[in-house]
Amino acid sequence: MARTRSENYEGIHLGILTKAAVLFSAQGYMRSSIADLADACQLSRGALYHYFDSKEAILFAILDAHIREMIQRVEAALALGGQTLVQFRNVIRAIVEVNAKSPNEQRVLIHDLSFLNEDEQQAIKNLERQLVDIVSDLLVRLDAEGKIVKRTKKVYTMILFGIINFTYTWYDPKGGVGPKEFADMAVCEKSIIARKSATMGPSEHRGAC
Repeated sequence: MARTRSENYEGIHLGILTKAAVLFSAQGYMRSSIADLADACQLSRGALYHYFDSKEAILFAILDAHIREMIQRVEAALALGGQTLVQFRNVIRAIVEVNAKSPNEQRVLIHDLSFLNEDEQQAIKNLERQLVDIVSDLLVRLDAEGKIVKRTKKVYTMILFGIINFTYTWYDPKGGVGPKEFADMAVCEKSIIARKSATMGPSEHRGAC
């Protein structure tokens, strides 16, 4: 018999993902039991299984939703158009803003992806690759001197992601520097890749950002 859906199915579904992300972030996926999840979500185990078949299914749904939201925001940023540097800045802002509002999901992505089965891991990595390819393309387009080549493109891209993806360990988006300003600082910091070395002479470097 097919399961019936409650009127608030989507809201409860999203609530489970949000609360599970908090739980997994705080104590780790492997140390979190179904009983812990049920308590965190204020649901019975039976009710929890009405929405997800397993703990692993919850983990996959958290990561899939997190990355898809980031892709959606990045694509919306690209759709705004503008010169390449403007597009680059908007894309980095989009990524930082998603990470800033979803630190638990980002922590779970970095620490718990390996607990998914191989097919599910690959599905998430394929989504991540879409983001990496977008940023790589922008970096290459900004690199007028041709320093970012096939051999080094991934390294330069992951240096940038290293700056913006691990902010959950120390960055407070409610502090003195908001997500948009932080993103612009990240772009400015990596401008040796994206702009300064590519388009400016030494006399133009000062005050470029």
